[in-house]
Amino acid sequence: MAEYNKPIPVPSIESKPYWEGLRQHRLLIPRCNACAGFWFPPSARCPNCSSSDFSWTAASGRGRVFSFVIYHRVYHPGFAGEVPYTVGLVELEEGPRMISNIVGIPPEQVVCDMPVRVVFEDIGDIATLPKFTPVPA
Repeated sequence: MAEYNKPIPVPSIESKPYWEGLRQHRLLIPRCNACAGFWFPPSARCPNCSSSDFSWTAASGRGRVFSFVIYHRVYHPGFAGEVPYTVGLVELEEGPRMISNIVGIPPEQVVCDMPVRVVFEDIGDIATLPKFTPVPA
C-alpha cells in the first residue's frame, strides 16, 4: 500500500468495538437493551434513556443522504488529489446519522434522500473506514 497521508482515526474506549467491526467489514452500532434505541457516535450510555446496558449490533449499512457538502478546497494535504469530494450526513435505516464520504458518484450528482449503502475502505493494517455509495436503481 502506498503511504497513507490523511488523518488517521484514533479510537476512544467507547468506539473501539465500532472500529474493530469495521476491520471485519461490519458496521456495528450501539443498541440499548432497555429501550431498543440505536445511536451514533458510540458513548457509554444510551442518549434516549441513559441506560448503560447496550449491545453492539450489526447495522444494515443502508440509509439515505440526509445532507451533504462538496469540498472544493484542500483543507488537509492528504486530500489534494481528491477535490472536489463529497462529505455526507447519512441517516441509517436504524435511525442514527453518520458523517462520511459519498463515493462512487460524481459530487454534482449527489442529492438529498438518495439511497446509499456502506462500503469499506481498508487503509492497510491501520484501520478501515466506512464510506457510502449509491444503491443501484
